[in-house]
Amino acid sequence: MTSSSQPPQSSTSSTGYDAPADTSLAPPPGCPMHALGPDGLRRLYGPEADADLAGVYEKLRAEYGPVAPALIHEDVPMWAVLGHTENLQMVSTTALFNRDSRNWSAIKDGTVKPTHPLAPVFTWQPMCSMEEGSEHLRLRSAVTAAVDTVVHRELRRSINRATQEIINRFSERGTCEVVSEFAEHLPMMVMLEVLGAPEAYSERFVQAARDLLRGSETAVASNEYIMGILMDLAVRRRAELLEDDFTSALIAAPAALTDDEVAQHLRVILIATHEGGANLIANVLRVVLTDPRFRARLNGGQMTVPEAVEQSLWDEPPFSANIGYFAKADTELGGQRIRAGDGLIFGIQPGNADPRVRPEPGAHMMGNRSHLAFGGGPHECPGQDIGRAVAEIGVDAFLMRLPDAELEVPESELRWTSTIMGRHLVELPVDFTPRPPQDVKSQPGQLPAQRPEWRVGSGVPPTPPPAPSSTPQPVATPVAAAPDPVAHAPRPYGYPEAQEPVKRGVWQRFLRWWRGE
Repeated sequence: MTSSSQPPQSSTSSTGYDAPADTSLAPPPGCPMHALGPDGLRRLYGPEADADLAGVYEKLRAEYGPVAPALIHEDVPMWAVLGHTENLQMVSTTALFNRDSRNWSAIKDGTVKPTHPLAPVFTWQPMCSMEEGSEHLRLRSAVTAAVDTVVHRELRRSINRATQEIINRFSERGTCEVVSEFAEHLPMMVMLEVLGAPEAYSERFVQAARDLLRGSETAVASNEYIMGILMDLAVRRRAELLEDDFTSALIAAPAALTDDEVAQHLRVILIATHEGGANLIANVLRVVLTDPRFRARLNGGQMTVPEAVEQSLWDEPPFSANIGYFAKADTELGGQRIRAGDGLIFGIQPGNADPRVRPEPGAHMMGNRSHLAFGGGPHECPGQDIGRAVAEIGVDAFLMRLPDAELEVPESELRWTSTIMGRHLVELPVDFTPRPPQDVKSQPGQLPAQRPEWRVGSGVPPTPPPAPSSTPQPVATPVAAAPDPVAHAPRPYGYPEAQEPVKRGVWQRFLRWWRGE
C-alpha cells in the first residue's frame, strides 16, 4: 500500500526506491530541482540542506507524508521518518527494526564503504545502542550500573565548579562568545570528570568531538583520536578499579564487558552528552537573549529554567536525527513499503514538528516530555538526566553570574551550520559588565543572600543590594551544612521549609527547584 500523497510509481529503481514514472516531467535547465539527486530524491546534505534542513524535511513531508525517501552523503538512499507516531513505532518495534547496520543492504552490496563520511555514526559497534535481545540487555545493564554511580548532588556541584571555572576565563573581559567559549566546553569538562579522565580535557578533544558528527573528511581521524584516549582509560581502570567511578563500574558490572566494549560505550555516552549539551545550552541562551516573550515568561515566573530547557528540546532538539535504523523484514510504515535491508533515519526534529502533534508551530509544551530528543523504545538515552542537569545548571549559573548579558550583534546576524545530525549555532557573542574571577577551588559554603531578580536583556539595570561588597559573591551551590539561617535568607539544600509564605521571585523559584520541591 502507498499513501495517497505519494507520487506516481513505476518499477523499482537502482536505488531501491520507486522512481517517478513519467520522465517527461523532468525540470528544465536552471530549475532548482536540478539540485536533487538520483531519481529526483532530495538530499539531506549539500547547500539546500545546510541552509535549511528543517525546510527540506517539511518539503518531504508535503510530498510524501510521514515517511519519505531521501539521500544522505554520497547519494546513499534512506527513508526519512518524519512523523512523531511513525518514529515511535519504528524505535519501539524491535521485531521489524533494529540498529544493526550489518543488515543494511547498502553495506551488503558495497554502496556504502568504510570511508563514508557518516561511517563513525552508523557503523556497527559492540554497544548497547546497536544491539538487541539478550546482548542488548547485557550491555545496557552495565551502562545502567555505571550511570547509577553518578551521585546527583555531586554532579550538580561538579557542573557548578566547571561553570565558574569557564566563566572565570572571560568574566573580566566583559565579553564572550558563548558557543565556543562556554557551551562547547562545559559538557565536555563535566563528562570527562564523570568518566574519570579529567586530564583528557583540551580544546583539541572538544573540537574532535564536534568534528566526529559533522560527516567531514576528518571525521574518521577525529573518531580514532577520541577512541585512543578512551581505550587507554579503559585499560588503566581495568588494572586498578576505583570505587564510585563510572568507568570502573562499567568494567566491574556482571556483564563482563571487554576493553573495546567499554571504550565504545564511553564514546557514545561522552559524544551524546557533549554534543547534546553544547547545542542545548547555546539554544536556550540564544532564545533568552533574543525572544522578549520567552524572557518575559522567565522573568515573570511563568517558566523556570528547567522548563525553558524542556521547551528547547521540543523546538530545537540537540540532535536533528539519528542514523540509523534498519528493516529486518518487509513491512509498511507511514503508508510506505519498506523492504528488508532498507535504512531509515530516526527523524527527531521533524518528529517534534509533526503538525499532528503540534498543530501550532512553536507552541509552548510545558509539562509535556513526549518529545523525541532522547529517543525512545529500548534504546532511549540512559543518561538523559545527566544531560538535563548539565544544561539546566549551566544555563542558570551563567545567567546568575552574568545577569546583564546582552547580545552583541543583531539577531539577524546570527548564523547556523547544519548537518543531518544536527543544527548548530555558529556564534553567540554577548557583552556584560566585567566581573572579577570567582574562587572555584573552595568547598561549597553557604548560599548567598537573596539578590535582585535578574532580567536578561531587559535593558533595566538591577536594583543594587543594600550593602555592596567588593568581595565576589560565591555561586549558589547545594550544600550539606550552612550557618544558622537569618530572616529572609535563602535556605541551604535540605533545610526544612519555612512556614511563612515567601514571594517567589526568580531566585526563590531557582532555590525551590534546586531543593527538588
